Amino acid sequence: RPKARNSLNEAVLTALNTELVAARHDDEIRAIVLTGAGGIFCAGADITNFDAIRDQSLLGDRAALGGTIWADLGRFPKPVLAAVEGLALGGGCELALACDIVIAGESAKFGVPEVKLGVIPGGGGTQRLIQAVGKSKAMALLLTGDFLSAQRACAAGIVAETVPDGTALEAAVAMAQRIAANSPLA
Repeated sequence: RPKARNSLNEAVLTALNTELVAARHDDEIRAIVLTGAGGIFCAGADITNFDAIRDQSLLGDRAALGGTIWADLGRFPKPVLAAVEGLALGGGCELALACDIVIAGESAKFGVPEVKLGVIPGGGGTQRLIQAVGKSKAMALLLTGDFLSAQRACAAGIVAETVPDGTALEAAVAMAQRIAANSPLA
């Protein structure tokens, strides 16, 4: 959804889940690369969908928030890489955090600005952020809604490598190919 800055909605999350299920069972696929279109990884949840999210029970699969995709992605049996260009905000940052490896263009920005809209990250991002950067840095980001540059995200442990803008996908695919070339028993 490049016109919507690749924002996440139920249809996008359902399609992503369908692709992940197929990839999980395809022995020819040894690594996965997620990226966005139009120079933006993902600007977060589709805020026009917030009413549907608020209407859902706090318990259950919460389909409008992607159901179990966040946990499924976090325990996916094959390496998942995120190729981040531009923005990785809110749900987009959570999506990157759920991946095993993040490669980012040097002007990429990461953040969880949900607090500015009166909500918190809904896909496990609070816990993943603490695991990635530690409690103090995570709390600062979660409570202020501030953004991190790709360089600061790399120094903090969210990003594995920064690359020149426009080359994150190429670099992530190259790394995925190196990973896939290793023994399948590793």
